[in-house]
Amino acid sequence: MKKQVCVIGLGRFGGTVARELYQSGHDVLAIDLDEAKIQDTLGHVTYAVRADASSESVLRELDVADFDVVVVALGSDNVQASILITVLIKDLGIPYIIARAANELHGETLQRVGADKVVYPEMESARRAAHVGFEAGVVDYMSIAPNFGISKVQPPEQMLNRTLEQVGLSGSGENDTVAVLAIRRARSYILHPAKDEEIKPGDVLVVAGTNEQVGRIYSMARDLPPLLATRPS
Repeated sequence: MKKQVCVIGLGRFGGTVARELYQSGHDVLAIDLDEAKIQDTLGHVTYAVRADASSESVLRELDVADFDVVVVALGSDNVQASILITVLIKDLGIPYIIARAANELHGETLQRVGADKVVYPEMESARRAAHVGFEAGVVDYMSIAPNFGISKVQPPEQMLNRTLEQVGLSGSGENDTVAVLAIRRARSYILHPAKDEEIKPGDVLVVAGTNEQVGRIYSMARDLPPLLATRPS
């Protein structure tokens, strides 16, 4: 459903959010004090305005009160301004406020003054970098709960040309380490793959499990017996 969204703060995070929302079909008003950022955003949002969003009169002049969602996307160097703007936005009666936080204390404060959802892009990026950087074969990671997430994993070579059941990833045994949610093959996805689905070269496994379980995928592969070559009859 098309919504009217106001994004305040056009740094790397806010600018990306504004562009993605606009490309998804929403009406987007982007606000920032930096004229260069406004110029960079023109043509990628519905409206881009250089203005001071910490002024209630400015917010009213821009009819921000009529918007469905406001994203307060100021960076970590503008903590006080993000809190003040969230208070002002809440007083305008905005139905849904999303605010960016630099840390947990900042996030708790934003929630107390009216933010409906708080996001921590720096913390999430750090978690993703840690998992992608240190877990063998993990090309992307999304945290779901403490020590549990969804990962994209390049299957080790020993698993290629074997079925999910053969490598212990069928989800049907007590010793299965992770749940395979999908297999990305070229530009398509095989959702909820069957246990007899064969892992092909170039495949990427989308799996859910604890961090330790995902990390054990490669040790499981090393324990697999050699794959016997089949001779043509």
